[in-house]
Amino acid sequence: MTLRVAYLGPEGTFTQAAALSAPGSHELQLEARETIHDTVLAVTDGSAERAVVPIENSLEGSVNVTLDALVFDAEDVRIVGETVLGIEQCLIAQRPLELDQIEVVISHPQATAQCRRFIRTRLPQARVMTASSTAEAVRLVTERIRHRWAAIGTRLAAELYGCAVLETGIEDVLGNQTRFVWLAPAGTTPGVPGLPVRADTAWKTAIVFWGPGTDSPGWLVSCLSELAFRGVNLTRIESRPLRAGLGQYMFFADLDGREADAMVTDALAGLRGRVNVLRTLGSFPVA
Repeated sequence: MTLRVAYLGPEGTFTQAAALSAPGSHELQLEARETIHDTVLAVTDGSAERAVVPIENSLEGSVNVTLDALVFDAEDVRIVGETVLGIEQCLIAQRPLELDQIEVVISHPQATAQCRRFIRTRLPQARVMTASSTAEAVRLVTERIRHRWAAIGTRLAAELYGCAVLETGIEDVLGNQTRFVWLAPAGTTPGVPGLPVRADTAWKTAIVFWGPGTDSPGWLVSCLSELAFRGVNLTRIESRPLRAGLGQYMFFADLDGREADAMVTDALAGLRGRVNVLRTLGSFPVA
């Protein structure tokens, strides 16, 4: 049976490229969504069985809209896999154009942030505008009245929309990568389509927790000690506003190991005793 997979569209986004990189992508029915929020909710409302969204970039850090959607709008959705994709940002226009002729540069905020130095030094005269995705930015510059606009996006998008690539590799740091996660309903067997999970595959568990002591000295340290004392390695942690007033935060963390592993199970049980809310966002094979 063909698996319906929602991704951040339109055609030509890095998210589509991440989905297509899966070994089993030939058996997937890829369906574009307009926003990351819509893509996540496609799993919740049943219009797709999987979804692929960006969650972290090596230059700009986490994709906050993905984190917020998982916490506030999709409690029944889990991360079941991840894909890491090398990111080459391209400057794209309707036709060949000198850089000093460009009046507007448009892209997704993550993409423009990854190219700050290029924009500042090579396009100082251009106004920066925002699009819902890199591919949508490329589509917008194809419109006739935008002949002095340029988009930051993928080679694939330039080909799909018949545009000219003016510059390649314009990101501030070479080796730029984005981590994408595969989402599915809770209870789904983890894994990326077509990628076997071997006995020696490394696993990761993603969690979010908050309260009651975010304003108490040492509270966060005591929470993390539940992991450290049991030998559970913490590979990522960050805070986000809890939407409950200033000074109220939730904490996202990635742990080495599977949720069912004894050390991880014990650590999470200890952590649960120190917080108001602890949720597992997913336990899945490492990319």
